[in-house]
Amino acid sequence: MMLRGLRGSLGTLPLLGWLLLSWLVLPMGSEKKRQAATTLPIVPADSPLLDSLLHSHPGLLPVVSQAEQYELQIIYTQINRDAQQQPHFTQHSYHLNARQYFNPASMVKLPVAMLALEKLNQLNRPGLSRRTPMATGAAFRCQTPAPYVPSPDSDQVNTVGNYIKRMLLVSDNSAYNRLYEFLGQRPLNERLAKLGYPDARIVRRFAPCDTAANRHTNPVTFLRASNKEVIYHQSAAVNTQPFSFPLGPVRKGSGYYAGGRLLQRPYDFTTANYLPLQYIHDLLKTVLFPQSVPQAAQPDLTPQDYQFLRFYLRSTPHAASYSSYKSPKYFDAYKKYLYYGRNPSRQAIKNLHSYNIVGMSHGYLADVAYFVDTEQKVEFMLSAVLYVNKDGILNDGTYEYTNIGLPFLAALGQTIHRYEVKRLRPYYAIPAVYLQEETQR
Repeated sequence: MMLRGLRGSLGTLPLLGWLLLSWLVLPMGSEKKRQAATTLPIVPADSPLLDSLLHSHPGLLPVVSQAEQYELQIIYTQINRDAQQQPHFTQHSYHLNARQYFNPASMVKLPVAMLALEKLNQLNRPGLSRRTPMATGAAFRCQTPAPYVPSPDSDQVNTVGNYIKRMLLVSDNSAYNRLYEFLGQRPLNERLAKLGYPDARIVRRFAPCDTAANRHTNPVTFLRASNKEVIYHQSAAVNTQPFSFPLGPVRKGSGYYAGGRLLQRPYDFTTANYLPLQYIHDLLKTVLFPQSVPQAAQPDLTPQDYQFLRFYLRSTPHAASYSSYKSPKYFDAYKKYLYYGRNPSRQAIKNLHSYNIVGMSHGYLADVAYFVDTEQKVEFMLSAVLYVNKDGILNDGTYEYTNIGLPFLAALGQTIHRYEVKRLRPYYAIPAVYLQEETQR
């Protein structure tokens, strides 16, 4: 059972239950060899509605009929507004299982973006904002510097805001590394635990660093652009208490490539990043509907922070007018898997907006999205992950992303959208807040 699911029923727990609960939610790192997965949610039953929808489209059946082989997991959340435009959520799931590991890949960029903005707010230093120039140093092996280089093009300056734009628009890995280092490994994961995600593990850069090197994070300095005066300096840090891992040993495949050689043994994901699909779904819901989650689950973000995140979660690289992404290679569907299938020839539909975060790595393909159709006045959330690695070999660059994974996600998004357009609801209204553009870059 998950901690956030217990909040409403703690008052009814007997003394024995309280003692058991206190053992289950010990601070991360305080246990030595505690049984894994003690706070993970119970596997829910599949939704009959979602099961029916998945079997209604012939393009979905090749994957759905072999859901276990493809490690398929899906969450579909219906949203109904009341007379006051307040949202009410009904969740449907299919094969949802937090104990079934998948590599979250770039999904981790959403919580990192959220918590980087929160940290700026909590530091509360005059002159410190997401637009403040940022310089990252190097103090340990596998660390790389990212100096402050003035530029007449504000998009080219290293700032928290620009790193977030790069992550959310094109899933830039170096930008993620800089904000992972700014947050620090232990503070990042402890904050996620306090927000209600106790089993989240974001413990790796996107770089060939070993487990020990990833516990060390770089020195970071924020500077005033006008005179390079130091506004805030953060020394290099290290997490001295390695985390336990909720699932215990996790190994996948029959072999993998390393250093140009094929190793005939499963790939070890035990110490890799871990975010269950429900966690990512709920994090996106928090960004979009912060008032719908408990106060304790809301990060310390301003309305402007939420607006900023929403804009770049929704935007395509070209529509965002970000100077680095004007090239044709950054097509509209570059980071839109559900409904669009990352198809270079598919242009964004003007009235259909997807606020989303994606992941693609080691054969895992995932998209977590909120869709809003302003013409049809419908909105819903849809999250899905599947594994497309027929030969069982990892790091060989041979995955069925384009011929199985992306077409499936496109068909899934289109199927749910068609159903939503036909579904009756008490009120048809989309609050304007989800269509506002960022007023200040």
